[in-house]
Amino acid sequence: MTGTTSALEVRINARLHAVQRGDRYEDPLAFWLEEHFPGSRVTAAGTLLSPDGEPVSCAVRAEVVGDPAEVRDAVVAFLEDVGTPRGSAVLVDELEPREFGTTEGLALYLDGAGLPPEVYAENDVNEFLDDLHEALGGTGALQSFWETADTTAVYLYGASADAMRSAVGELLATHPLARNSRLEQIA
Repeated sequence: MTGTTSALEVRINARLHAVQRGDRYEDPLAFWLEEHFPGSRVTAAGTLLSPDGEPVSCAVRAEVVGDPAEVRDAVVAFLEDVGTPRGSAVLVDELEPREFGTTEGLALYLDGAGLPPEVYAENDVNEFLDDLHEALGGTGALQSFWETADTTAVYLYGASADAMRSAVGELLATHPLARNSRLEQIA
């Protein structure tokens, strides 16, 4: 390993707010870089938001010490091990960007204002989320959410979007809070 210092940017195709981004990617990557490429450090991180405030993707930047190609390949291997979504990319200085990712993502958009008032009065969204988690089983996990006055978006990630879609299909077809919902593949 050389003493070369390079700029690293990891663009993560995940819809996460700062806390989830930090817990899932930023902090683990910082510790991993310090251990495997001493002298390396995370310098910044952020989440790209749509004009209405919905998270779109996130990024982590670092200064890394070591051969740039070796660092890039090792970072990709580490982040794939932790389940980074497909469509993510790592950039190190002048090297070609490398796309990577091992998981797929779904966004479930729940109607937060257009259902009959009794649906909201008689159903707890937290219980619905527990039911969603149970329905997913081992096919995926809820990693983040986003709320407005009219919509709640829930972001699910797992090995297969089709498997997650199938696992939650019955719940979405029958649960009152899932009326008017839509499910979109995001990774």
